[in-house]
Amino acid sequence: MNIFSRRQSAVIEPTPAVGTAVAEAALDPALRALTGRWTIDRPHSRIGFSVRHAMVTTVRGAFTDYDSTLYFDGARPSESRAELVIRVASVDTGVEQRDAHLVGRDFFDVRRYPEMLFRSTSTVHKGGETFCMTGDLTIRGVTRPVDLQLDYLGSVMDPFGYERAGFDGTTTIDRTEWGLVYNQRLKAGGTMVSEKVRLQFDISAVRSTS
Repeated sequence: MNIFSRRQSAVIEPTPAVGTAVAEAALDPALRALTGRWTIDRPHSRIGFSVRHAMVTTVRGAFTDYDSTLYFDGARPSESRAELVIRVASVDTGVEQRDAHLVGRDFFDVRRYPEMLFRSTSTVHKGGETFCMTGDLTIRGVTRPVDLQLDYLGSVMDPFGYERAGFDGTTTIDRTEWGLVYNQRLKAGGTMVSEKVRLQFDISAVRSTS
């Protein structure tokens, strides 16, 4: 999981703001021990989304094929960075006909835009085990900033000798800002598909040995 930030090139690093320095000094020592490179364990993670359908229910789906890189700095979270590259054709909502519509020109237009990209630009410790990661999200060739709330769930050494760390990330976007404008109006008012989409990152990350 490089679900953490693209570092800006500079010769001299700016001095952290007082609030940032205080927050980072207050980090749990267990978080400091997590400093290093990590990768999302796909079989035990989920990159998902949910959207309102016909104003009365929620449709949920996930992307099953993606690459990730993550550097987490537990002593200085502002140095953390992440990148997630998603193959959009892997979308799975549990309904084959709906998935075929999503990858077509009305929505993701996979032939022209096969990948979705999230690349972090900054990470801020908000207190406790909660972080705010800001990054650039690219869909259909459109790049816009998003703020991701990221909660650290804990870490463990599993029975196979892998060190794991868990994170939950959430954000809500307006899909029309990325050119996903397809919809149908309902006779009683409203639309078939909501413009607001909730993105959910249920992450089990494994420490990289290389």
